[in-house]
Amino acid sequence: MVLQKKSDTQEWLKEQLGSSQDVVLQELKAEKNTAEIFYINSLCDEKKLQENVIKPFYECDEKEFEIYIRSLPNKKEHTTKEDTLTSVLVGSVVVFIGEIIYIVYLKKVVNNSVTEAMVETVIQGPQNALSESITTNINLIRNRYPQPSLRLEETKVGKLSQTKVIVMYDKKLTNKDVLKDLKDSLEQIEIDVLQAAGELHRKLTRKKRTLFPTLMITERPDRIVYNLAQGKVVLVIEGTPFSIIAPAVFYDFMSSMEDLYQPYWVSRFIVSLRYLGLFISVLMPALYVGVTAYSPELFRVQLALSIAGSRVGVPYPAYIEVFLMLLMMELLTEASVRLPKAIGSTATTVGGLILGQAAVEASLVSNVMIIIVAAVAISNFVIPINTMSFAMRVVKYLLLASSTLFGLVGLVIGLIGLIAYLANLESFGQPYLKLFFEPSSKDSKKGVRPS
Repeated sequence: MVLQKKSDTQEWLKEQLGSSQDVVLQELKAEKNTAEIFYINSLCDEKKLQENVIKPFYECDEKEFEIYIRSLPNKKEHTTKEDTLTSVLVGSVVVFIGEIIYIVYLKKVVNNSVTEAMVETVIQGPQNALSESITTNINLIRNRYPQPSLRLEETKVGKLSQTKVIVMYDKKLTNKDVLKDLKDSLEQIEIDVLQAAGELHRKLTRKKRTLFPTLMITERPDRIVYNLAQGKVVLVIEGTPFSIIAPAVFYDFMSSMEDLYQPYWVSRFIVSLRYLGLFISVLMPALYVGVTAYSPELFRVQLALSIAGSRVGVPYPAYIEVFLMLLMMELLTEASVRLPKAIGSTATTVGGLILGQAAVEASLVSNVMIIIVAAVAISNFVIPINTMSFAMRVVKYLLLASSTLFGLVGLVIGLIGLIAYLANLESFGQPYLKLFFEPSSKDSKKGVRPS
């Protein structure tokens, strides 16, 4: 403990924080003892302050009060002015007893309630999601993973925000090279303010302009625990109900926690549907343009005549028709996200129905095109993780452009290029198209499904 004149520290703290209305310097006086407390009341829990500091002050003499403060588990001793200022800015109270300075952590937690998962929903599994309180999140994870080998290491990201990030891993299972690589990447991050998991995801991504996510963002404690048991590393971030799992391969983004809670053959059937939906979402628009515009002889005669009949009166080529309808569907999807929840679903549903019917009656698009766009939109939503779903929404336009220019040959070349691109990606040393992630422990089971 470094002793400094309390008056110097007080003046320096007041100078740094200025004349903010929520900055409080309060003097406590009793018959035989005096003390002073310094804190920011908008960050500090004043109820805890009353119970843990002010009330004991009036019940003890000065020596007993000092012993009591030193015994608090959420206490630390003053070292430097800068460290004390940082503590005050995250909700601590500075207690001045004579010339001795103590710091008591009494942060006010606003969003620590545990809510239901809204993004990654399951039918039979746990329904709880993470909260915005990092302490609450750690509690949820530790309750589900009571292992002595679980390790937590704290770091801070953001020059101005100083956002707390907890690196969580199982010491027995985690690959040490992956862990070291991730820690080094965290130390090299240069950002002023970190507020969301998506920002940290972007900073940790090796290829800055890659289309596909190489880290998984999740809100589910059960998914976090399952991946900890697979030897992965989890980043728990203060102020956001989402955490990051690393490394993550393509298979992880196509897996849902529901796969573990359903009977085996049911889960296999659901996974098969998921991949079928992926192929429909990515390939169907490009395949429709490639066959209709370049190789209509691939259709059966009845189907070819049906498609040709539905396009009678459509004034532009098939690729423009497809592009316009897909673009309109993207606008409807984006509008459903941005509109208030009370009117969002109604407005987009009614808008889509009216728009589609009017476009067909005006001979601007064909009936078959409406079916294809609806199938593509529905199929895209079966992908469990949103970041992969967004990536695939972009991929279908790349394949559509390739098919428009070169027909089915262009579609095949584009598909081969996509697979080659995915094969070239990696997530902290793990190949992106790897089917299973194996923990480093020799005693762990091989080939366990990640998610």
